[in-house]
Amino acid sequence: MKILVTGASGLVGSALIPLLTASGYSVSRLVRNSQKTGAGAFYWNPATRELDAAAVEGQDAVIHLAGESIASGYWTKARKVRIRDSRVVGTQILADAIVNASVPPQLLISASAIGYYGSPGAAVVDETNSDGDTWLAEICREWEAATEAVRAEGVRVVNARIGLVLTPEGGALGKMLLPFKLCLGGRLGHGRQYMSWITLDDMIRSLQFAVENESVSGPMNVVAPNPVTNLAFTKLLGGVLRRPTPFPVPAFFLRLVLGEMADELFFSSIRVVPKVLLDHGFEFTHGELEFGLRDILNR
Repeated sequence: MKILVTGASGLVGSALIPLLTASGYSVSRLVRNSQKTGAGAFYWNPATRELDAAAVEGQDAVIHLAGESIASGYWTKARKVRIRDSRVVGTQILADAIVNASVPPQLLISASAIGYYGSPGAAVVDETNSDGDTWLAEICREWEAATEAVRAEGVRVVNARIGLVLTPEGGALGKMLLPFKLCLGGRLGHGRQYMSWITLDDMIRSLQFAVENESVSGPMNVVAPNPVTNLAFTKLLGGVLRRPTPFPVPAFFLRLVLGEMADELFFSSIRVVPKVLLDHGFEFTHGELEFGLRDILNR
């Protein structure tokens, strides 16, 4: 089976490709450096709406993970446009290529995010719940809508609504480890906001699971089955690292420093469960946070 992956050099993509290759799949990549094409790498540039049409021809599946990080800089108006376009425009370009291919893929797995649900508080939500009213929810709506042209052509589409991906190699957890190890960790604000997480290992396994299970279609929450509050997360991470967590970060301080980004990334409360994965029999390696943290941190 031939699979094309975008975002191949990112946190998830760089872990997913070795898994797929080891499982016997032939993997190609879309890259933005025209000097690195060839040998299974095809050029594209979402900013200029360029894509080598040969990339999608004859592929069995496309896994679309590309998108600018939402947490690597202050949300200026220009940055918000780049975040939006990297997801929506990039997906539109890829969708057009699939629709116009003479031998199109039969599966598109396109990344989305649990930000789709807004900030519903302590209420448990699954794939049947409606979207929220935050800026990230708006982005996710447009992001997923960009795949509709592909679905209309009879291609199976999975919108992978991804939660907080945990790995010591990067992402949010990678940034947390040093302050927690220095005994500077603490809850964010009141700490009652829910965090829906998944380990990187379960994350990439869930994507392969969606490839191999033709009955999986539409939205799919990519999170572990047991979300926790920020306070519980803080205590568990401190406990696993054997460090106290005495320094709560005041909400007003993060809002002062980060503005809108603070509310959407750190204080939104999204208690998501992976109903689709569970209903289709996916088995999580790390269903409980403490075990997951101990395993990935070798504790």
